[in-house]
Amino acid sequence: MKAFLLAAGLGTRLRPLTNEIPKCIVPINGKPLLGYWFDILFESSAIESVLVNTHYLPEKIEGFIQTNPFQNKIQTVFEKKLLGTAGSLLKNESFFDNDPIILVHADNYSIFNLDEFIHAHENRPVGCEITMMTFKTDSPESCGIVELDERQVVKKIYEKKRNPPGNLANGAVYIVESSIFSFLKSLKKEKIDFSTEVLPGFINRIYTFYNKNYHRDIGTPVSYQKAQELQ
Repeated sequence: MKAFLLAAGLGTRLRPLTNEIPKCIVPINGKPLLGYWFDILFESSAIESVLVNTHYLPEKIEGFIQTNPFQNKIQTVFEKKLLGTAGSLLKNESFFDNDPIILVHADNYSIFNLDEFIHAHENRPVGCEITMMTFKTDSPESCGIVELDERQVVKKIYEKKRNPPGNLANGAVYIVESSIFSFLKSLKKEKIDFSTEVLPGFINRIYTFYNKNYHRDIGTPVSYQKAQELQ
């Protein structure tokens, strides 16, 4: 199995912190965020290799990867033009062969067991092609809030709505089957957003894995500070 870490964002909401450092390697308690993801991924024997897409200050990300003990299993791909979270996936289809893919928005700080996530995906209900990590959020209006059926399959998503019904949120970490590429190609466009253009097409086909440990998007100063407070 291979993983794709989406790390090309500009981090505009975290400025001035991100004026000189990409959001994906801002420090959380002294350790770059991307380092936590490498630890989670490579603690599992299921992960063969990882692809990281870059755009903003790519040399900073490359430099950090060169310090990682698993650098020989990590590749980067530079995006001169941002393609969106699903557009990037489609552009790099050849990297993944035909295996399931761990797709990660790398501006999240997360603590979970990847093998448990993989096990959930392997035992997903028939017909589901995606398994989505979910978590309980303290700011529902800023997230994609999901409504599940009795099988823990997504039947509705409220994407950044005021007063959504609940606080169970999409963690923007997924395991996706390679069959997703057929759907992406059917859109006949280069720039594609995963949350708004892909997930709606898979309603009732998205299984969920609940992160009972910790998960937070560190994209704002307030959220970033809350992540720093976790010991």
